Amino acid sequence: MDAKVLIDSFAEFARSKNVDRPTMIRILEDVFRAMIRKKYENDENFDVTINADKGDLEILRIREIVDDNSEDIWDLDKISLTEARQIEPDFEVGEEVYEKIELEDFGRRAVQMARQTLIQKIKDLEKDLLFNQYEELVGEIVSAEVYQVLGREVLLIDGEGNELILPKGEQIPKDRFRKGDNARAIVHKVEMVNGNPKIILSRTSPIFLERLFENEVPEVFDGLITIKKIVREPGERAKVAVESYDDRIDPVGACVGMKGSRIHAIVRELQNENIDVINYTDNLELYVQRALSPAKVTSINVDKDKLRISVFLKPDQVSMAIGKGGFNIRLASRLVGYEIDVFRELGELEDEDVDLEEFADEIEHWIIDEFKKTGLDTAKSVLTLTKDDLLRRTELEEETIEEVFRILRQEFEQE
Repeated sequence: MDAKVLIDSFAEFARSKNVDRPTMIRILEDVFRAMIRKKYENDENFDVTINADKGDLEILRIREIVDDNSEDIWDLDKISLTEARQIEPDFEVGEEVYEKIELEDFGRRAVQMARQTLIQKIKDLEKDLLFNQYEELVGEIVSAEVYQVLGREVLLIDGEGNELILPKGEQIPKDRFRKGDNARAIVHKVEMVNGNPKIILSRTSPIFLERLFENEVPEVFDGLITIKKIVREPGERAKVAVESYDDRIDPVGACVGMKGSRIHAIVRELQNENIDVINYTDNLELYVQRALSPAKVTSINVDKDKLRISVFLKPDQVSMAIGKGGFNIRLASRLVGYEIDVFRELGELEDEDVDLEEFADEIEHWIIDEFKKTGLDTAKSVLTLTKDDLLRRTELEEETIEEVFRILRQEFEQE
């Protein structure tokens, strides 16, 4: 294989991988200089000139002529006068000899290894370029085609044929993908694993929801409306706190759109995730009330030292504050940054009810706390619910709930 064939085949491969010309030349020179070092120990007195467009290669070995009896005659950058005059008869001591080295002088095996090295260097460069390309896209939405659905992940292909990974844990639980589907997600992170870039996508990240708002709401994209915080239970519910610095813009109305037109597009993308858009405020008590919407809060007590907030609601508002599966109360707590405890406000007709604390000698305190987390602080508030309701709302086991029912019912039977 001569130099032209080698350079032409490499250049064609490099161009197919979108490698720019200066990088291509640098790789070629690095490989040829590696060949020189292997054969001549040093490449400092060699000049390598490459014209990738024409497939030309010129390697010149530059040596200074010294007298045959000189002590420097064994230096790699020196040549004896006798040897120099075999190249050109009229050379003199002190002059420089420019000797052209042909690619074939390195041997067939060395040339074959150079070709393999060139291809490998391009592949390594391609991996680095892919890593850098997607590292800059972390937190941005990408769209790709599903080509394989596995148990623990979905593999996708972008427009340039690169593989992207959407792990099961980064999928919305209701997501169902088939080969050929087009899927949208954000670039969650990019890692190098055994020298190969691994691009991880996510559809559960709050940033994905934020980017969807930017796509659907021009005021968010333009910075007229700021998203202060997003909390999500992917596929179930999300709360988005928004703020506008322009009094003329209603941030909630702008995000929802006319008849919900803007928010509906986002909800569809998130598999009907219920999205609450909340007007952000520095007033903590007002912020908590908005976070617990649609429930109507009667009163609030804030303990800033313990980062806990006690909210009191009428009995018919408690279930709304907690929400299906406890999503509303959990998301509200995360949104405001405080642990929220929900309590039923006792009315005149509820004087016969008994506070759960009264049963502390029969029911362990951690079990009472578990009920209180869901707004159940009296005996009757617990007894009005079914066992299935309590299993869903709390982290208690079935046997524990049955025992609590037995104790509470016994109290009222005795009366």
